[in-house]
Order: sequence, then C-alpha cells, then structure tokens
Amino acid sequence: MKKYILAFSALFITAITISSLVSCRKKGDTIAKVTVRDTANILVPGATVILYGESTTDPIQPVVRRDTTTTNTSGVATINYNDVYQLGQAGVAVLNISAEKGDLYGEGIIKIEEEQENTVTVFIQP
Repeated sequence: MKKYILAFSALFITAITISSLVSCRKKGDTIAKVTVRDTANILVPGATVILYGESTTDPIQPVVRRDTTTTNTSGVATINYNDVYQLGQAGVAVLNISAEKGDLYGEGIIKIEEEQENTVTVFIQP
C-alpha cells in the first residue's frame, strides 16, 4: 500500500510541476515598427502613422482595429499589440499603413506576427 501512495504522490507532483511550467509561460512582446522615409531616403520624424484593418467579409463590416501614432526623432513609429495577441493564437493581423507629414503621403502593408518585432519601411512623397 505504501508503494502505491508513494507512486501516486510522485505522479501527482510531476503532473503539477509540468502543468505549472506550461501555464506560466510568459507571452513575448508583439510589436509593430514602421520606419518612415522620404524620397531622398531621409528619416522623417513627426510623421503621423495609422495602422488599420480592412473588412474581408461580404457584406463589408466596419473596421475594428485602427491605431494612430507619430514617428519619433529616429523616424520610427512603434505600436504594441500585446493586448491583441493571445497565447496559442496563430498569427495576429495584416494591416494597412498610412503615413503622412505635411504634403507628403505614403502607404504600405505590415504582417503582425505573434511575439515578434515586426518591421516595415514606408516611403512618403508629394
């Protein structure tokens, strides 16, 4: 009887340990970084960058995701998508990019992959 109790205890402790290791996995950051450059390939600080989804259903549904930020002094706009990505999810989003400063404008697309720093460059022009 003692052997069974010891074996059951060891099995129980092992199961609890494995369960806690799997469930305590910390989610990595899911970041979008958009670098904005002009036609002379110069970084553009202070540009407005909008990342937004587009409906793929018929009939077209309103866009749920729309994030706006401004490029920093290095011409890079950063948006954190940790609130969107959930552990176990396959992929996060493919978003359109709109960037502008003054009379300069550019567009692009970015694929947001889970737990990565996703980067893209958008060129703006008149």
